[in-house]
Amino acid sequence: MVILALIAGVLVSLSRQINGRLSLATSPMASSFWNHIVGFVIISIIALAFGGLWPGDGPPDPPLIAYIGGTIGVVFIAASSWLITRIGAVNTALMIIAGQMVSGVVLDVAAGIAGTPWMRAAGVAMIIAGMWLAQRQRAR
Repeated sequence: MVILALIAGVLVSLSRQINGRLSLATSPMASSFWNHIVGFVIISIIALAFGGLWPGDGPPDPPLIAYIGGTIGVVFIAASSWLITRIGAVNTALMIIAGQMVSGVVLDVAAGIAGTPWMRAAGVAMIIAGMWLAQRQRAR
């Protein structure tokens, strides 16, 4: 599981860099569009070949809110394609990770997931301190 998570992290970083390059040649919106079109075709082919496109006997009936993830993903791809060309891969990745960590802590607290409050606060403080240091270095 750890190896798969690390590979996923590398692929996210690589994907952002590639989309950033495409964004420079086209635009952040065009980059996001092609990212999703190509991704849709590839995942459709894989799902049709190996199964898993429709769980069970047919299409699922999830609540409409379940589809907001796709919208969030489109905004994420377009925003990161725009950001990477302006602030670089490292700063973009750092900010994305910081946002994920802070929102993860907030969501865990809101969901009542067990954890030590001071450890969470310390983690968020370290993330914010890291962001501040990175931005301070960039300003110089």
